[in-house]
Amino acid sequence: MQKSNKSIAGYHLLMILSSVDGEFAPEEGMLVQQYLADEFPFKMNLDDELETIALLKPEEWNAHFEFHANCFHDDSTEQERKKFAQFAKTLIKADNKVTDEEHTYYKHLKNIWNLE
Repeated sequence: MQKSNKSIAGYHLLMILSSVDGEFAPEEGMLVQQYLADEFPFKMNLDDELETIALLKPEEWNAHFEFHANCFHDDSTEQERKKFAQFAKTLIKADNKVTDEEHTYYKHLKNIWNLE
């Protein structure tokens, strides 16, 4: 897998976080759109990225998530990682329920980045 830049890696992380519970809630979609608007102020075609994510089997999600968490880590400061983790927390709470799967992936992200 080719290394992703911070913004693309963040997109992959958010899409997996919003999908691990088996449901992509509209509230989560709005937050992903907000992330995209903030990270890509210019027009960006993410069709290939979305296709890559959509083709993942659930048993492949963890490795893909870890890979992109490491890509994000490599291109970010600790403050950027803290800000992203807070945004990810908002995302998993957006539909007013946090499933065990969402919580597990969120904690895993924080562990990969050595955040408390």
